[in-house]
Amino acid sequence: MSLYQISNNTIQSVERSSFEKLGIRERQDLQNMLKKNIDVIAPNILIVAEEFGEWEDSRRRIDLLGIDKNANLVVIELKRTEDGGHMELQSLRYASMISTLTFSKLEEMYSRYLIKNDIQLNPLESLLDFLEWEEPDDERFAQEVKIVLASSEFSKELMTTVMWLIDYGIDIKCVRMHAYVSNGDTLLDVQTVIPIPEVEDYQIRIREKKQKEREARHSSRDLTKYDVSIGENLFYSLNKRYLFFHLISGVLNNGAHPSDITKVFPQKENHLFDIFDGKYNSDQVIDKIMEKDTGGVLPRHKRFFTKESEIFYVDGKTYVLTNQWGMAEMGGIDVISSMFPELKIVITPKD
Repeated sequence: MSLYQISNNTIQSVERSSFEKLGIRERQDLQNMLKKNIDVIAPNILIVAEEFGEWEDSRRRIDLLGIDKNANLVVIELKRTEDGGHMELQSLRYASMISTLTFSKLEEMYSRYLIKNDIQLNPLESLLDFLEWEEPDDERFAQEVKIVLASSEFSKELMTTVMWLIDYGIDIKCVRMHAYVSNGDTLLDVQTVIPIPEVEDYQIRIREKKQKEREARHSSRDLTKYDVSIGENLFYSLNKRYLFFHLISGVLNNGAHPSDITKVFPQKENHLFDIFDGKYNSDQVIDKIMEKDTGGVLPRHKRFFTKESEIFYVDGKTYVLTNQWGMAEMGGIDVISSMFPELKIVITPKD
């Protein structure tokens, strides 16, 4: 896109420049300017943190973290490069890492942000005022994580990835920023390139149609629920993933070793457990798992049971069980039951 200036009844081209040529640095300048004027790239957003990286064993940092009027978290990534680098992949990692953030934690982060930027506001009152809430509500907080990518340009590969993510329901947009110089003044042209504003409603309808079609294709999946009895423990109306979790948890807690379970499901040998030397809590486990993440719609840690109560510690190691189970593994139930007859394992399908 070209920018022109009308002067003295003539149209003159305005010189296109770059942030690098203009000496505008990414964090010290661009990020600092945008956090004070975030409506330029993301209207109706309150910035609550910058350079956020409060997770262990990770050097990754979110450029700017915001919250919208619906209490959804907004990850904002900035690049002054001409192709956007790999910012879409970085943003997905960040989105997954903050997806479990609580309102009280957000208040702490926002308090530090206000102090750092010498802004004289009460963090809680400011948040509630922005959200138009009378009091904190964790049930309504952070139901979604949105992503805003802002760069001088975006590569074809990046834009293709973003379009695919949008198709699968990820709320992500690309904002292009072009710098120009006119009569010694620096101008900034800001355009949302994905989704295109003029056809955004149409794109939403198309996305919803495709999602319904995908749901219809998967509606034939076996959704049977199961009641499970393991020793004195009873569990009711479990789907397959929790059927297998409670089954495997039950035998591990009664003397089995994770390697015994691996032998029962040889087809899952390489991804039945994620295993880490040492003892790690839930947050640390998620970080460890995400170190192996290769990108995609579903963050890798979502494929494992990662809550504190779902992690196993055996022989000085941390074991995290996959939550990817289906009909192909149902035969393993009888094998495990025969290995531990004293537990009197009973699996009953529900009508």
